[in-house]
Amino acid sequence: METRYLGNSGLRVPALSFGTGTFGGKGQLFGSWGNTDVAEASRLIDICLDAGLNLFDSADVYSGGMAESILGEAIKGRRDKVLISTKATFRFDENDPNGVGSSRFHLLRTIDAQLKRLGTDYIDLFQLHGFDAKTPVEETLRTLDDLVRAGKIRYLGVSNFSGWHLMKSLAVADRYGWTRYVANQAYYSLIGRDYEWEQMPLGLDQGIGGVIWSPLGWGRLTGKIRRGQPRPEVSRLPGSSDFGPPVDEERLYRVVDALDRIAEETGKTVPQIALNWLLQRPTVSTIVIGARNEEQLKQNLGAVGWNLTPEQVAVLDEASAVTPAYPYWHQRTFERNPSPV
Repeated sequence: METRYLGNSGLRVPALSFGTGTFGGKGQLFGSWGNTDVAEASRLIDICLDAGLNLFDSADVYSGGMAESILGEAIKGRRDKVLISTKATFRFDENDPNGVGSSRFHLLRTIDAQLKRLGTDYIDLFQLHGFDAKTPVEETLRTLDDLVRAGKIRYLGVSNFSGWHLMKSLAVADRYGWTRYVANQAYYSLIGRDYEWEQMPLGLDQGIGGVIWSPLGWGRLTGKIRRGQPRPEVSRLPGSSDFGPPVDEERLYRVVDALDRIAEETGKTVPQIALNWLLQRPTVSTIVIGARNEEQLKQNLGAVGWNLTPEQVAVLDEASAVTPAYPYWHQRTFERNPSPV
């Protein structure tokens, strides 16, 4: 497994990491993703470690904490062999007015609960799951810096931030000498390239590594969805489409047609090609893959160890291209402000 630096840090992470959203299966959203138990999670982690994939991503809200608990059980006795990434910020307790956000109160309590569920005394990478506009950035960053100094967290990141959210946070951290974010867990796929408009240039400038979630476009690039064919019966889409990133259907089919053409040329699967395209993009440190079962996992692991040709990348670029929103389309017309890709 190829390893890469996590942004401007000294930590090397595998090009592919494993997402635990399928662990537990509690609730409509996570139930549609999967219901992996401890035994199956242990087996999937065995396969990952054998392939050199040692970074496992979770969050407190995944199945109401069950995903973290299952991950903790599945790595017992081998904590030193894995890297743990997890997230918090979204509402965890419906009955507690402080059971949400990035306040000092919520973060301190949440981290302790996550450490207990994960069965560890430190988190390798902790990411804010979203931007909390109600809590001063200074309060959040000072709290996270305290947690790093206490040894409970080793590296910091964010997820689902706007570019200005992240840049403001970095400026505040620099002003006070607090721990900087080095990771940005963001949605990026062949059918969702908004990441390239602002977050990718920011990552290049500020040394922020992309931790890419839903690289197969919320299950749309698995090879099961094609023009003129019925949707698959087993899919995350029917139970979770309202939560996922939107995409124009004609654009989706255009991308899938291009993927099918390259699959014939390479002998690789549609998901492997979609993942490999991402691995060649700037700032991408690791791609979070998920799997309901061993077969899906092994197929996704086949995305590494080879590269699409420049000509094949160009075909996929063209098929997936959209006109950026303003001011990004205007900026691309200026010779001294080139696209980062």
